[in-house]
Amino acid sequence: MTDEELLQASTDLRVALGRLIRRLRQGYVVGELTLPERSVLSRLDREGPATPGCLADLERVKPQAMGVTLAGLVERGLVARRKDDTDGRKVLMSVTGTGVQLLTDRRSRTTERMATALAEKFTAAEQRKLLAAIPLIERLAGEL
Repeated sequence: MTDEELLQASTDLRVALGRLIRRLRQGYVVGELTLPERSVLSRLDREGPATPGCLADLERVKPQAMGVTLAGLVERGLVARRKDDTDGRKVLMSVTGTGVQLLTDRRSRTTERMATALAEKFTAAEQRKLLAAIPLIERLAGEL
Protein backbone atom coordinates (compact mmCIF):
# COMPACT_ATOMS: atom_id res chain seq x y z
CA MET A 1 0.00 0.00 0.00
CA THR A 2 1.12 3.55 -0.60
CA ASP A 3 1.65 6.02 2.24
CA GLU A 4 -1.52 7.84 1.18
CA GLU A 5 -3.55 4.61 1.22
CA LEU A 6 -2.21 3.74 4.68
CA LEU A 7 -3.12 7.20 5.97
CA GLN A 8 -6.64 6.86 4.59
CA ALA A 9 -6.99 3.33 6.01
CA SER A 10 -5.77 4.61 9.40
CA THR A 11 -8.32 7.41 9.33
CA ASP A 12 -11.13 5.03 8.37
CA LEU A 13 -10.16 2.56 11.09
CA ARG A 14 -9.92 5.31 13.75
CA VAL A 15 -13.36 6.66 12.79
CA ALA A 16 -14.95 3.19 12.73
CA LEU A 17 -13.45 2.18 16.07
CA GLY A 18 -14.45 5.53 17.57
CA ARG A 19 -18.07 4.92 16.53
CA LEU A 20 -17.97 1.40 17.94
CA ILE A 21 -16.53 2.60 21.26
CA ARG A 22 -19.16 5.36 21.55
CA ARG A 23 -21.92 2.82 20.90
CA LEU A 24 -20.45 0.46 23.49
CA ARG A 25 -20.32 3.25 26.06
CA GLN A 26 -23.94 4.17 25.38
CA GLY A 27 -24.94 0.75 26.70
CA TYR A 28 -23.38 1.38 30.13
CA VAL A 29 -25.76 1.00 33.06
CA VAL A 30 -24.94 2.46 36.49
CA GLY A 31 -23.69 -0.33 38.71
CA GLU A 32 -22.17 -2.39 35.90
CA LEU A 33 -18.45 -2.55 35.35
CA THR A 34 -16.98 0.35 33.42
CA LEU A 35 -14.90 -0.35 30.30
CA PRO A 36 -11.61 0.19 32.20
CA GLU A 37 -12.79 -2.12 34.99
CA ARG A 38 -13.78 -4.82 32.51
CA SER A 39 -10.47 -4.48 30.73
CA VAL A 40 -8.40 -4.80 33.92
CA LEU A 41 -10.50 -7.66 35.29
CA SER A 42 -10.21 -9.56 32.00
CA ARG A 43 -6.45 -8.92 31.82
CA LEU A 44 -5.92 -10.21 35.37
CA ASP A 45 -8.00 -13.28 34.57
CA ARG A 46 -6.11 -13.98 31.32
CA GLU A 47 -2.58 -13.05 32.37
CA GLY A 48 -2.56 -13.58 36.13
CA PRO A 49 -1.59 -11.32 39.03
CA ALA A 50 0.16 -8.02 38.31
CA THR A 51 1.29 -4.92 40.14
CA PRO A 52 -0.79 -1.75 39.82
CA GLY A 53 2.10 -0.06 38.01
CA CYS A 54 2.38 -2.88 35.51
CA LEU A 55 -1.37 -2.77 34.90
CA ALA A 56 -1.22 1.00 34.38
CA ASP A 57 1.54 0.51 31.79
CA LEU A 58 -0.33 -2.29 30.01
CA GLU A 59 -3.59 -0.34 29.95
CA ARG A 60 -1.73 2.85 29.01
CA VAL A 61 -3.19 4.93 31.79
CA LYS A 62 -1.64 6.97 34.58
CA PRO A 63 -0.98 5.11 37.85
CA GLN A 64 -3.51 7.35 39.61
CA ALA A 65 -6.25 6.34 37.15
CA MET A 66 -5.35 2.68 37.60
CA GLY A 67 -5.54 3.19 41.37
CA VAL A 68 -9.11 4.44 41.04
CA THR A 69 -10.06 1.53 38.78
CA LEU A 70 -8.48 -1.03 41.11
CA ALA A 71 -10.07 0.55 44.20
CA GLY A 72 -13.50 0.10 42.64
CA LEU A 73 -12.77 -3.53 41.80
CA VAL A 74 -11.41 -4.24 45.30
CA GLU A 75 -14.42 -2.56 46.89
CA ARG A 76 -16.74 -4.86 44.94
CA GLY A 77 -14.70 -7.93 45.91
CA LEU A 78 -13.69 -8.66 42.32
CA VAL A 79 -9.96 -8.08 42.79
CA ALA A 80 -7.73 -8.68 45.83
CA ARG A 81 -4.41 -7.18 46.93
CA ARG A 82 -1.63 -9.31 48.32
CA LYS A 83 2.08 -9.00 48.94
CA ASP A 84 4.38 -10.44 46.30
CA ASP A 85 5.90 -13.66 47.68
CA THR A 86 9.24 -12.96 45.97
CA ASP A 87 9.43 -9.23 46.78
CA GLY A 88 7.48 -8.18 49.87
CA ARG A 89 7.74 -4.51 48.87
CA LYS A 90 5.44 -5.10 45.88
CA VAL A 91 1.68 -5.51 45.91
CA LEU A 92 0.07 -7.87 43.44
CA MET A 93 -3.49 -7.55 42.24
CA SER A 94 -5.37 -10.71 41.33
CA VAL A 95 -8.89 -11.57 40.31
CA THR A 96 -10.99 -13.16 43.07
CA GLY A 97 -13.36 -16.08 42.74
CA THR A 98 -16.21 -13.56 42.62
CA GLY A 99 -14.45 -11.75 39.77
CA VAL A 100 -13.96 -14.97 37.83
CA GLN A 101 -17.60 -15.86 38.41
CA LEU A 102 -18.67 -12.47 37.09
CA LEU A 103 -16.52 -12.90 33.98
CA THR A 104 -17.78 -16.39 33.23
CA ASP A 105 -21.46 -16.08 34.17
CA ARG A 106 -22.47 -12.57 33.30
CA ARG A 107 -22.48 -11.35 29.77
CA SER A 108 -23.15 -7.67 29.46
CA ARG A 109 -26.08 -6.42 27.47
CA THR A 110 -23.64 -4.74 25.12
CA THR A 111 -21.84 -8.00 24.41
CA GLU A 112 -25.14 -9.75 23.84
CA ARG A 113 -26.26 -6.97 21.47
CA MET A 114 -23.00 -7.28 19.58
CA ALA A 115 -23.30 -11.07 19.33
CA THR A 116 -26.90 -10.74 18.13
CA ALA A 117 -25.91 -8.17 15.49
CA LEU A 118 -23.08 -10.42 14.30
CA ALA A 119 -25.37 -13.45 14.14
CA GLU A 120 -28.28 -11.71 12.44
CA LYS A 121 -26.68 -9.07 10.22
CA PHE A 122 -23.36 -10.59 9.13
CA THR A 123 -22.69 -13.55 6.90
CA ALA A 124 -20.50 -16.42 8.07
CA ALA A 125 -17.70 -15.12 5.83
CA GLU A 126 -17.99 -11.63 7.33
CA GLN A 127 -17.97 -13.09 10.85
CA ARG A 128 -14.75 -14.98 10.05
CA LYS A 129 -13.14 -11.79 8.66
CA LEU A 130 -14.01 -9.87 11.83
CA LEU A 131 -12.65 -12.64 14.05
CA ALA A 132 -9.44 -12.77 12.01
CA ALA A 133 -8.98 -9.00 12.43
CA ILE A 134 -9.16 -9.05 16.24
CA PRO A 135 -5.53 -10.09 16.85
CA LEU A 136 -4.37 -7.50 14.32
CA ILE A 137 -6.35 -4.73 16.03
CA GLU A 138 -4.94 -5.81 19.41
CA ARG A 139 -1.40 -5.76 17.94
CA LEU A 140 -1.99 -2.30 16.47
CA ALA A 141 -3.22 -1.06 19.86
CA GLY A 142 -0.05 -2.39 21.43
CA GLU A 143 2.09 -0.49 18.94
CA LEU A 144 0.47 2.92 19.55
